[in-house]
Amino acid sequence: MASEELTGLLNSFARQNSTSGVSLDFEPDTSYQFVETLEERYKCAYCHFVLHNPHQTGCGHRFCQHCIISLREVNAVPTCPVDKETIKVHEVFKDNCCKREVLNLQVFCKNVPRCNSKIILGRYQDHLQQCLFESVPCTNDGCRDQILRKDLKDHLSLQCKFREEICQYCNKYVLSINLKNHEKNDCSDFPVPCVHNCSQIILKKEIDKHFSVCPEAEVDCPYKQYGCPVKIKRGKLAEHENAALREHMLQILDKNSKLEEQISDLYKSLEFKEIKIQQLADTVKKCEKEFRQFAQLLGKNSNLMTLANHIDKSAWLETQVRQLIQTANQQQSKFDPRPLLETIENVKQKIAFMETYDQRLVVLEGQSNKHDLHISIHKAQLNKNEERFKLLEGTCYNGKLIWKIMDYKMKKKEAMEGRTVSVFSQPFYTSRCGYRLCARAYLNGDGSGKGTHVSLYFVVMSGEFDSLLPWPFKQKVTLMLLDQSGKKNHIVEAFRADPHSSSFKRPDGEMNIASGCPRFVAHTVLENAKNTYVKDDTLFLKVVVDLTDLEEL
Repeated sequence: MASEELTGLLNSFARQNSTSGVSLDFEPDTSYQFVETLEERYKCAYCHFVLHNPHQTGCGHRFCQHCIISLREVNAVPTCPVDKETIKVHEVFKDNCCKREVLNLQVFCKNVPRCNSKIILGRYQDHLQQCLFESVPCTNDGCRDQILRKDLKDHLSLQCKFREEICQYCNKYVLSINLKNHEKNDCSDFPVPCVHNCSQIILKKEIDKHFSVCPEAEVDCPYKQYGCPVKIKRGKLAEHENAALREHMLQILDKNSKLEEQISDLYKSLEFKEIKIQQLADTVKKCEKEFRQFAQLLGKNSNLMTLANHIDKSAWLETQVRQLIQTANQQQSKFDPRPLLETIENVKQKIAFMETYDQRLVVLEGQSNKHDLHISIHKAQLNKNEERFKLLEGTCYNGKLIWKIMDYKMKKKEAMEGRTVSVFSQPFYTSRCGYRLCARAYLNGDGSGKGTHVSLYFVVMSGEFDSLLPWPFKQKVTLMLLDQSGKKNHIVEAFRADPHSSSFKRPDGEMNIASGCPRFVAHTVLENAKNTYVKDDTLFLKVVVDLTDLEEL
């Protein structure tokens, strides 16, 4: 029980007197090179490093905050390692005087001798964020080089293989490491020699166009259809046409002669078939005459067999005549342009009909797009109204905010990857017509707490009644991480608004610069399985504004 009281008391001490989001601090458990030899009174009696957040016990010895907590974890009843005296909870206090002296001790930069700066310990981390000799990673995607900060600009613009350069041919941005490959394979404006060795340099995208005029490209003779088998370079084609003019004329005459012969043969064949059709027609008439005679004989009881034979003969002749007429019509249609003209006319009509439909479709598509636009506008307005109603339903007007952050692991991962580095709470108010406020959390930390702590800030927002309220904002603000175990072992940070800070003046824009605690709670404490600050991947933050002396409108 005593050890739990000690932990709670130390947590309370650690959060007293915080005034703004910017404060002096340094990394514990790190070896520093001090300008003057570190005095024993500035060393922790437990870890023997420089004191971090020093606390003094009743026996007069000083310890780091985390070291005195470690003593509790080692022994149920913590004792001083120097004089073995029992450490009593009510006698432990935060030594702010010693803390100020430690934070103002001068140290050398870790990049000595290249950097000869001397800095106070409390500004050591700030110096490293600006030190020209500090190694920093290249900011280009894909590059893993570590470069001195002073050389980073030259590295990004001249040396990094993953910097973007403009292709000198197509003016597109390409990674330096891929530039040669881009020029060789992908750049359509890259100049290349003609494959036909015509000594011209052409752009890749114009190769096909150049081939149609290249004097060195081999092409067929224009008189190939008349029988000329020559393939020759385009530049020598005119010379070939002039030299082979006589042969070409003879080939054209020979081709024409053959065509005339074919036409003559077709006409002769047609005449022959017409004669044969006429002969068959005469034969049909003759058969019809004989048929009538036989019909008369049939009436006089003549031989039925003879009649059947004549009927069969007549049917066969009729079939032959029909086949010949069909064949003649087919032959004639080869020389008749009327079917082709009719087909062309039908196609024109269909095309005109389709163009009419296209115009109607364009009009309908335009009307459809207008309807879609109106529907989108209405949906956006409905969503906006729905979000506003939700905010109004959950808004508090008593200066208190309970903020539930769900999906903690996913949101912390997004912050680590730089996609969503911070999240804002819903607004809350000190009264119905009071200050409009909210909280802002960096789940992967901000400033000196980046990568190790959750940073929590308080934000003054622009409100409807700002012109009636007193400025600057001067109230006391308490930030809390709520313990979900029921033991109420909350982590608390309290500060009073600094009237000289721009964070608490009347907002000019949507909100002021956030102010609060960059090292609000360490990830190791927050995510420790022994604690219950995160439960079911959810944590609760609470912000309380002291309304004392605040007149309500």
